[in-house]
Amino acid sequence: QIKLVESGGGSVQAGGSLRLTCLGSHAPHCMAWLRQIPGREREAVATIHTSGGPTYSSDDIKGRFTISRDNDRNSMYLQMNSLKPDDTAMYFCAADPFEWWLLKRQPAYWGQGTQVTVSS
Repeated sequence: QIKLVESGGGSVQAGGSLRLTCLGSHAPHCMAWLRQIPGREREAVATIHTSGGPTYSSDDIKGRFTISRDNDRNSMYLQMNSLKPDDTAMYFCAADPFEWWLLKRQPAYWGQGTQVTVSS
């Protein structure tokens, strides 16, 4: 069992920045940030493997967010710049030894989430 704990969420004004941290008891091969807006399905934001190779869900996200990880610290980060009100959501850390999206299933491990609120 792997425990994941997110931190770094908060309330900011549009254009501001936040840095999310996911601290794990272990750091599986595949890790990701996902977010969920109330009433909507959870959506992927960015993924990263042990060796790097980040991917982002859209060009807009890619231009404003940066995912990274520190394997020695079992940690993953999401630097979010130029935040927009549409970025308001609960952000979750997820991890799995495998690329769960290719296997069409949910990741094996989830954090509890950290709330990000962006005001206009």
